[in-house]
Order: sequence, then C-alpha cells, then structure tokens
Amino acid sequence: MLPLSASAHTGLGEHNGWAHGFFHPLSGVDHILAMVAVGIWATQMGGRAVWLMPLVFVMVMILGGMLGMVTLPFIFVEHGIALSLLVMGGMIAATVRLPLIASIMLISLFALCHGYAHGNEMLPGLSIISYATGFAFATALLHLCGVGLALGVNRLGRMHWLRLSGVVTALVGVDFLLVS
Repeated sequence: MLPLSASAHTGLGEHNGWAHGFFHPLSGVDHILAMVAVGIWATQMGGRAVWLMPLVFVMVMILGGMLGMVTLPFIFVEHGIALSLLVMGGMIAATVRLPLIASIMLISLFALCHGYAHGNEMLPGLSIISYATGFAFATALLHLCGVGLALGVNRLGRMHWLRLSGVVTALVGVDFLLVS
C-alpha cells in the first residue's frame, strides 16, 4: 500500500525549534494515524479514558523522546510503531474495551516507540525543549482530532465508519511491518 516504512521518522533534515517539532509528526502517515487512533480508541472506551489515555500517551512519548536523545539506536522501534497501528486499529475495528490500566499500559508501550523515534532523530546541541514541546503539542492536537471524530461520528450514529477507520489503520500497520 505504502512503499515507505514509518515515514514520520525518516531522519532527514534539521530538527530544531518549536515549528519544526510541531510539523515533524504531521509529515508521516504513521504518526497521524496512530495519534488519531489513540483519540478514537479512548473515546470508544469512554469515561476517564477519553482524557487519560491521550494525556498518558503524550507524557510517555516525551519520556521516550528523552530516551531516544541519550541512547543508541534501538532497531525494533519502527516495528513498535507499525504494531501500534496494527493493534490500535484492531482495537477500534473490534470496539475492544480493555480495562483502563491495560489500555494505558499498551498505549504507553506505543508512546515509548513513537517518542524514541522522535528523540533519536534530534541532532546534538539543538533546542531539545522547543522541539519536544512542538511534537508533543502536535500529538495532543491529533489526539483531539481523534476524539472529535469519534464523538461526531457517534452523534451521527455511524459507528461503522470508525470501525472501518480501525481496519484501514490496522492494514497500514501490516504494510509497515512488511516493509520494515
């Protein structure tokens, strides 16, 4: 389906400043789909999950970014990103409602992978705080898009469209797994 693996994490170009940190996650379908999926899945879960899952994701992603800045490359991070699409897409498609703690643990694992990829691409000596703030803000906005999409579709009574979006997200994850 898509010939590139995890295209938000190419490692090309300079990574500095808030604006670059903000636009970097918006440049790859893997990050966009995963972040919107967090919002959709959290909304399907309902209750505290609607705000807690996205909040935890952003916090753990920042932690993953810090780990990526200070450690050697981890070769399975792209697989973790692809798995995040596959698993969250499957959860949305099947409308799975895990216990909140299990959902948080699962998205935390995925957040570490996404954050690690962002942090590992940071060049030494650049504005780490500014860049991290930018990519965290963009991620939170994508989560909000997922929540808004799920609420809007729910209000229209068209939940099958969300399930279809989960299938598409999962298939993109399979494609990324096959090419990475």
